[in-house]
Amino acid sequence: MNDNDLAKKIEASCRRQLNDSAAIANLEQLSGGASMESWAFSFGDQDMVLRRLPEGLVSEQEDTAAISAISLDAQADLIEIARNAGVRAPQVLARLTDEDGMGQGFMMARVAGETLPQKILGNPDYAVAVSRLTSQCAHELAAIHAISIDLLPAEIQSIDTPDLLSFQEEAYRALQAAIPAYDYAFRWLEDNIPQAQEPKLLHADFRMGNFMIDKQGIGAVLDWELAHLGDPMQDLAYLCTPSWRFGYYDKEAGGFDSADNMIAAYEKASSTTVDRNRFNWWLVYNTLWWGVTCLRMGHSYRDGTVPILERTIIGRRASESEIDLLLQFEHMGLAQGAPVPFKTPPLLPEHGEVEYAEILNALIEWNKDKVMPSAKGHALFEARVANNALGIAQRHAAWGQQYAEQSGARLASMGISADAFCCALRGGSTAITDPEVWDHMRLTALERLSIDQPKYAGLKVALEKWTIDRL
Repeated sequence: MNDNDLAKKIEASCRRQLNDSAAIANLEQLSGGASMESWAFSFGDQDMVLRRLPEGLVSEQEDTAAISAISLDAQADLIEIARNAGVRAPQVLARLTDEDGMGQGFMMARVAGETLPQKILGNPDYAVAVSRLTSQCAHELAAIHAISIDLLPAEIQSIDTPDLLSFQEEAYRALQAAIPAYDYAFRWLEDNIPQAQEPKLLHADFRMGNFMIDKQGIGAVLDWELAHLGDPMQDLAYLCTPSWRFGYYDKEAGGFDSADNMIAAYEKASSTTVDRNRFNWWLVYNTLWWGVTCLRMGHSYRDGTVPILERTIIGRRASESEIDLLLQFEHMGLAQGAPVPFKTPPLLPEHGEVEYAEILNALIEWNKDKVMPSAKGHALFEARVANNALGIAQRHAAWGQQYAEQSGARLASMGISADAFCCALRGGSTAITDPEVWDHMRLTALERLSIDQPKYAGLKVALEKWTIDRL
């Protein structure tokens, strides 16, 4: 369906459901993966957003590494329930039916503001809004968790913590990956599963990027598709997951405040007391969840489910969670070690034949100088993604073999293979309190992330904490 046809169908649906003869204008696609779409438009004086899954397509819930994702109909129901309960949620205005011929979905009032954390955090124009985010996030979470289960759509499932953990490990094992920090994390999480509590409604994707923020703070909480019943600490810790700090690594709560302040604000808003051990368990779980999600998204390119370049890069972001997990283990006192020697080799050679890294460097420069200046919109986004991908390939061409040899030598000194090392961490026969084990895990993570995402804020923190020589 082209944009003109879609515009006509949206207009007809709005006229029928809203009893208005207005015209549609300014139709623009806001986002879109392999299936789910969001479209902004105006219908008369009303700014609106259509969230839809086109006919014949299947939602991307398998790519989220969640046990389930609720339908668009259930999302619309839940958004209305949350809004009636005092949550800052957008107003649902209409729902798609078979008569509309646009697949599944719903239309809601468009809330003014910005969602991109990179445009909000550190921006003086949003200073007042950012100063209010801690109390506002606490209030929104408390209001969500207080919604009566009896009011919820039938699709909202109660998912036990052990089942969540088992599902993530099954997904990880299915990909046959071998990341030492992940294997130890699964072992630690299994050994320390918190006792079950009365389940509450969880948003389950409550983070920067899913809030519409104006100059006064949160205007709307968006993206409810992962909602389920569970432990409220999952939501609170999710907001503090390192991946959602967007460069402000020292500000654990979304890149805008400390975890301590966020917890205190939530305790006040919810009239509850947070068990810090339970919070830490969910922080490790959420960090691991995102790592497994990255692996699965990368695999979606390999198996043809979502054959786009961006998925391969997201797949390599698994090394960000590797660093994050090790820093968390250290912060929790599970392991400590002396500084290790680490310094990246030169990226480009000075002598000899032209190296593969140089060819990739030439491609990066060509794309930056010849393609990107004239590209616009999605084409510019794709060109930037391409340069990101070329940069990863370039660094691997320059450093990959040396790092592999160094890793192999460290494992050989311990008399163990890479796969066996991960199995030993998962099974408990190897402990991260062993200095040789901990040094290998840290160096492996530094090597991998220096190739995959050298600008990731967690890498800078790890280098400052762990190394003798620095990048």
